[in-house]
Amino acid sequence: MKKYFFFISVIFTLFFCSSCAPDLKIPEASSGTANFSKTIAIGGNFMAGYQDGALFFKGQTLSIPALLSEQFKLVGGSSFNQALMPDDNGLGLNSKLWESPFLSPFHLGYKTDCKGIASLAPINTAILLSAATPYLRGVAGNSIQNLAIPFANMVDYFNPTFGNSFLLGNKNPYYNRIASNPGLSTIYADAKAQNATFFSAWLGMEDVYNYASSGGTSKPISSALNFSFHLDSILSALTANGAKGVIATIPDFRMFPYYNLVSWNSASMDQTQANTLNNLYDSTFFTQIHFHAGQNGFVIYDETLPETVRQLHQGEYITLSVPLDSMKCLKYGLVGSVIDGRYILDSTEVYQIDQSINSYNAVITQKAAQYNLALVDMHSFFCSVKSGIKGNGVDFNADFVSGGFYSLDGYHPNQKGYALIANEFVKSINLKYNAVIPDVNCLECDGLLFP
Repeated sequence: MKKYFFFISVIFTLFFCSSCAPDLKIPEASSGTANFSKTIAIGGNFMAGYQDGALFFKGQTLSIPALLSEQFKLVGGSSFNQALMPDDNGLGLNSKLWESPFLSPFHLGYKTDCKGIASLAPINTAILLSAATPYLRGVAGNSIQNLAIPFANMVDYFNPTFGNSFLLGNKNPYYNRIASNPGLSTIYADAKAQNATFFSAWLGMEDVYNYASSGGTSKPISSALNFSFHLDSILSALTANGAKGVIATIPDFRMFPYYNLVSWNSASMDQTQANTLNNLYDSTFFTQIHFHAGQNGFVIYDETLPETVRQLHQGEYITLSVPLDSMKCLKYGLVGSVIDGRYILDSTEVYQIDQSINSYNAVITQKAAQYNLALVDMHSFFCSVKSGIKGNGVDFNADFVSGGFYSLDGYHPNQKGYALIANEFVKSINLKYNAVIPDVNCLECDGLLFP
């Protein structure tokens, strides 16, 4: 009987408490002071959805602008047109053109290294020009709303020849696919002609990172003055008819595995090995090269020095594009061959990159205030990823492969990473325009896919 009365009292208590609980209301979605009826996106690799070293169908359908457009539909937005690749094989630009012009996306598979050890590793394949035709085919007209073009520097936005085809000598095949009039139109003019009511922009990244990813061997980073001029031209055109928008700052290169996975001093050896190398360099009169037991800096070519070669030191970086098998088995960077400059960021180049990021971000912040735009602090966000963040209850960090945020190229986020970035855009838009746009919850976004 006591158990019976206890059960009744519990049921009564639960009913009483639930009936007296406050009525929690979910805020109704609202556009605030912004108008999302016609949206466009402009930028480079990240806004295009480039990941795993390539541009492909699913990556584009789950790009930052595509994810944002689905949220914008909740507050008056409409369809969002993209020039989608025909499949998930896609097309990536190969920085090592002597191998092939294009590459397939990376995938995780078993690979046997030069020592005969098989392990899971990022794998991709070369795509010859003869096989690239389906991915080079253009989409005519001016209806494309995602105008983000991978690897486009700011000056390219105003250059009509940037829309020429790859077959005519244009090293970038991506704008040709969406140009309203290839060879005559410009990204700038096509974006302006959309007459959008809202735009999402992430500009300046390629000016910095095209240089950084090449080890400083590509054309120099444009000055902050030139960047400011080009950015002002774009923003004044896009806001001319009262459009509002959001713009993002540029992250620190140290946040990306591409620049820190291979450490400057990861040449590990015992004292006997060090003595052997020291004797070799001493015999060739390169006495400035010295190894010791433990971790050592690799040897690089430095044309600014009379002796032309030296070792890397702290604060300098090796890019992930370095031939790893050659380092493992052929003593690349130790003896026989110094590491090529295209794989190195030396202290002078690091200083240039840091100065450019800082000055570009100052310009972006100033222009956001001038044009009354929402500002996304991606510089701080990527630092937080490095430290570790949570998204939908899942832990993410900047570790290569295991961190869950970056794709297999070590620079571009994966789809889950892009969804987290999209939510940072949403936060800034909500704050600036007093909007209520729900967060992205992308269940179909891929992270790391195991074989």
